[in-house]
Amino acid sequence: MTAISNVAFKRPIWQTAIVLTLGFWLSASLVLDWVIMPSLYVSGMMNQAGFTTAGYAIFWNFNRMELLSAAVVLTGALVLSKTQFQRGISSVVISVLLLSVALLDTYFLTPQMCAIGIQLNLFEAAAAIPSTMNLLHGGYWLLEVIKLIAGGVLLSWFWRE
Repeated sequence: MTAISNVAFKRPIWQTAIVLTLGFWLSASLVLDWVIMPSLYVSGMMNQAGFTTAGYAIFWNFNRMELLSAAVVLTGALVLSKTQFQRGISSVVISVLLLSVALLDTYFLTPQMCAIGIQLNLFEAAAAIPSTMNLLHGGYWLLEVIKLIAGGVLLSWFWRE
């Protein structure tokens, strides 16, 4: 009865960091895309003059969190590719893809959408949504789908190892 078993589930710390980071990142993306933004749209906030500023503040913070998450995932994939992980180079390529999606969202799409949506003339009535905004939203959703698929693939690979 005094014997203690030394059998333990050993998982590299980087693998755990990747799984936790991807889980947090993907779930936060789903909450933002499928709960917060639709709620703001349904409540009519998108028609308010200050929506662009509020949206930029939300996405500014979220995009920085995405960049940090992508950096952790890429670092972990690089570390694990040099050790025992079977899909080393594939995981690095997908991690670079995730980082590029986060960079495009942070430094291209969010500033462009804010610049198009901001109302600079306070005395003019709110105009209709420009067609470029719809194009940028389409690009954003395409990048979100790529991010969710690539992140899901990575999450399943690192979870199974």
